[in-house]
Amino acid sequence: MSGHSKWATIKHKKAAADARRGKIFTKLIREITIAARLGGGDPDSNPRLRAAIAAAKAENMPSENIQRAILRGTGQLEGEQYEEVRLEGYGPGGVGLLIEAATTNRNRTISEIRHLMSRYGGSLAESGAVGWMFQRKGDLMIPKEQVDEDRLLAIVLDAGAEDVRDDGSSWEVLCPPEAFETVREAIQAAGLKPSSAEVAWVPQSYVKLTGSTAQQMLRLIEALEEHDDVQHVYSNFDIDESEIQAAVAAG
Repeated sequence: MSGHSKWATIKHKKAAADARRGKIFTKLIREITIAARLGGGDPDSNPRLRAAIAAAKAENMPSENIQRAILRGTGQLEGEQYEEVRLEGYGPGGVGLLIEAATTNRNRTISEIRHLMSRYGGSLAESGAVGWMFQRKGDLMIPKEQVDEDRLLAIVLDAGAEDVRDDGSSWEVLCPPEAFETVREAIQAAGLKPSSAEVAWVPQSYVKLTGSTAQQMLRLIEALEEHDDVQHVYSNFDIDESEIQAAVAAG
């Protein structure tokens, strides 16, 4: 089971404040802009853009914000141009970390992330040192109160999902990246609402953390996610949901 998935789910419940929503919007706009720049502004022929738009709509982003981000990406509107940076590293307890950022100043971003890693007991690593621990997968979290396992299996396996995992208070649905949209549409057509849905880097195995090491890892993850340039943080830690709940409640 994925402690990081539990963390993402619980944090999402806490993320309704306006200030937090503003930060989410900023990250989503950057993703839309980059996706449009790299693959064009037509979501029908650009799967990454299509997924970014769906994520923005799930957060109730106004359509005009989405359209402006697309136009900036295609060069039809002026705006900052972001470069993608992917960093690898280790957290407390030897946990693997993949950090994806979007920045206008690569060197500044790397320096600031290196400082955060050091401050919370982590370190950056060479490219390839950690990446092999993860696989690219569609990853959708469905709260258990919405559906039982048998019904969910019937919905998602027919749509191309590979696995459904018990992840505490949620079901985690995994699928190949190319099946992500079909699986998500099947889930939504069944009247279910994922608490999170993305094409992500999913760990092949997990490192169990407890006590002070677990709390230090959660502080590191939160610090990275709060950095303005960081788009996504993926990790292979597993921490009991009760410890994550306590950390979130402590603020």
